[in-house]
Amino acid sequence: MQQTQRTQTREQRKVRDPRSERSDRPGKERPGKDRPRTVARVAVLVRAGAAPLWWLGVVAAAAGAALPGPAGRRIGLLAGAALFLITCAAVVLVRRRRFVHLSKTPSRAGRADFLQDRAVTVRNWRRAHRWWLTAAFAAALGSSFAVPAAGGLALAGAGAGLWLKAVRLGRREHAEDQLFWVRTDWIGRGPAGKPVKGYRSTGVLAGDAAPGGARRR
Repeated sequence: MQQTQRTQTREQRKVRDPRSERSDRPGKERPGKDRPRTVARVAVLVRAGAAPLWWLGVVAAAAGAALPGPAGRRIGLLAGAALFLITCAAVVLVRRRRFVHLSKTPSRAGRADFLQDRAVTVRNWRRAHRWWLTAAFAAALGSSFAVPAAGGLALAGAGAGLWLKAVRLGRREHAEDQLFWVRTDWIGRGPAGKPVKGYRSTGVLAGDAAPGGARRR
């Protein structure tokens, strides 16, 4: 009887031995390279804000030009033109080195990577930034009471800058003969923010967006 109990105890220890369960521990599992991940086009993310910023800026500038500001319409338009150029250049240059660095060392997209459609990427970006766009339009329109049309032209300059940045990215995609993608769970601070650890790359025919993020024709 005692010998039977000892045999059972040895078998229980053998089953509960941590060395025998080492392969079953969650912490020891290899990172799943084949886990499905959604990736979005970098150029589409950059281009997504260009159109709404441009048209909101144009509307704000047109409405502001009709308001009698203390600075006058002529000074407001001149100041707005200067702000348009400054804002456009600033948007084009911001994080330029970061974009170049990430696009130099992309990893090849795997079979488990799900390529997000262009329309879905644009819709998600605009939905996530709708309150920022509304606040920017209200600020641009409100500034017209002081300097007519200046705020609206600055807002339009931001949209033009995003469009130019997407065009430059498209030229790089043409030169490298590949498209750049980024994981959607990394884009909380933009397609070149700190959480982004690297880009994925595919051939130029992948997805439904052309190089630069425009609709594929």
